[in-house]
Amino acid sequence: MEWPLLTVALAEPEDIVLARHHARQVAARFGLDAASQTRFAASVSEVARNAIAYGHDARVAFCISRNGSPSLVARVSDTGPGIHDLDAVLDGRAPGRGIASARRLVDDFAIASTSAGTIVSLSRRLPESACLSPPEIARVADTLNLGLQPNPVQELQTQNTELVASLAELRLRQEELEQLNTELEDTNRGVVALYAELDERAEQLRQASELKSRFLSNMSHEFRTPLNSILALSRLLLDGVDGPLTPEQDKQVTYIRRSAESLTELVNDLLDLAKVEAGKLEVRPNPFTVNELFGALRGVMKPLQQNDAVELVFEDAYSLPILLTDEAKVAQILRNLISNALKFTERGEVRVSARIDRGTGLISLTVADTGIGIAEQDHQLVFQEFSQVANRLQVRTKGTGLGLPLSRRLAELLGGTLTLRSAPGEGSAFTLMIPVRPPAASAAIVPQPERARDVLLIDDEETSRYVLRQMLSGWQALTIREAETGAEGLRLARADAPDAVLLDLRLPDLDGFAVMERLQADTATAGIPVIVCTSSVLTDVDRTRLGCARAILSKAALTRDAMQRALNGVWQDDLALAAERSAE
Repeated sequence: MEWPLLTVALAEPEDIVLARHHARQVAARFGLDAASQTRFAASVSEVARNAIAYGHDARVAFCISRNGSPSLVARVSDTGPGIHDLDAVLDGRAPGRGIASARRLVDDFAIASTSAGTIVSLSRRLPESACLSPPEIARVADTLNLGLQPNPVQELQTQNTELVASLAELRLRQEELEQLNTELEDTNRGVVALYAELDERAEQLRQASELKSRFLSNMSHEFRTPLNSILALSRLLLDGVDGPLTPEQDKQVTYIRRSAESLTELVNDLLDLAKVEAGKLEVRPNPFTVNELFGALRGVMKPLQQNDAVELVFEDAYSLPILLTDEAKVAQILRNLISNALKFTERGEVRVSARIDRGTGLISLTVADTGIGIAEQDHQLVFQEFSQVANRLQVRTKGTGLGLPLSRRLAELLGGTLTLRSAPGEGSAFTLMIPVRPPAASAAIVPQPERARDVLLIDDEETSRYVLRQMLSGWQALTIREAETGAEGLRLARADAPDAVLLDLRLPDLDGFAVMERLQADTATAGIPVIVCTSSVLTDVDRTRLGCARAILSKAALTRDAMQRALNGVWQDDLALAAERSAE
């Protein structure tokens, strides 16, 4: 529903001043603030100028609309020839640029243009405080129609005042923008400094970890020689090679030997941990069956079963496929688990079983007991080095606190996991899940040739390039080249044929979409894998255009692991494809 207020004929240029005056007057009567009054009046005068210049019998009609939110509407109409290229006018590329400007100054804009004329509707939403009862609207309409004609000089002064206010506001906004830019620059410098500091700390931690692993490895080797001597000499004494021992001497030497055996076990665990952390523990896959593994473990673990109230049970596993992994390391993990289960089970059983998950292709090996159990808050503690959970059996079941941490590390080395399900008084179940075949992407099992790879980074933001460089630093042998524009990136891609391209979408010349299309169109670069790294929110259309990208990563959520996984995935796929082609 609409209530008419005032209609002004537009015939001469002076009528533009009249239309602007009435537009401001109407806006003020219905409670619009000064800035809104100025915007509405300016939009009406711009469209009125076009109507006078290009049309005939032009007029502007003001009314109140209650279709939806209450609005003040100015409808400018003429009987001219119409607008031939309306899209160009609205974009500001053709005569009638005032229409494009007016469009940005109002809340709602509508235009209809035919050969019979043009109608432009300009709307500003009214505040809730505006009085819009029919009697009040009629009273305002009467007042407007009886109003005095505006003084051109006074109207010019009003426009100048508005212009000065607008310029002051623009200057304030400019100052705020400059201050914000300064703060952003400071923040960016802080982020770069933070990344540099984090990288430095990471390098320090890496060096410390390397020193720890080297120390453990060296000391473990140094301990082994005297321990082996103690074990050998104690065996000679116990065997009576140089004469029999007295019962007391036999007991003392036996204690010495047991202590040496315990220390040897600790040294071996420390050496294995050091090798795992240093990446020097090799995985040697060999085919074997689970039943063969269980048979060997049954014989090895039998001497540890000293409590007649506890039964050690190995379930049959004839139906399971042949495993291709490191049998010795799987056996080492299970020995640790079974040994712990026998220590902390007073009665009942320790059951070792195996299953296969047909969906994932993983073998699960479970050691379940009916022992004292482990509280939920201690589930992660037992996997920490040198950590032990206090319990009533700890006095007679001494340990190093390295068995479970080492077992979990070995499980990860085999491409699997080691998990715990337990509760006090309900026993414990440790489950080792490993693939039937070695994971193709596991560098520990299938070493990949360590050749230097070239990565081309195309991004115009220095901070983004720095962050991506830091994410890749210290990881593999990489040569990173950088380009700040799409054209430079295309040139480097053709010249160097990199192993991967990290591509931003917002570039100063060619955008990332165009760079992607040109890379794919050129036979010299079509085979280069491209990973898109962008902060843009992509639509379905954008993702379709980027269909050739090997991965799309969001800068907002990008992590070192995600970047490295993406590159690893690209290169592993290429290696697999090359292997298939060579086999053909």
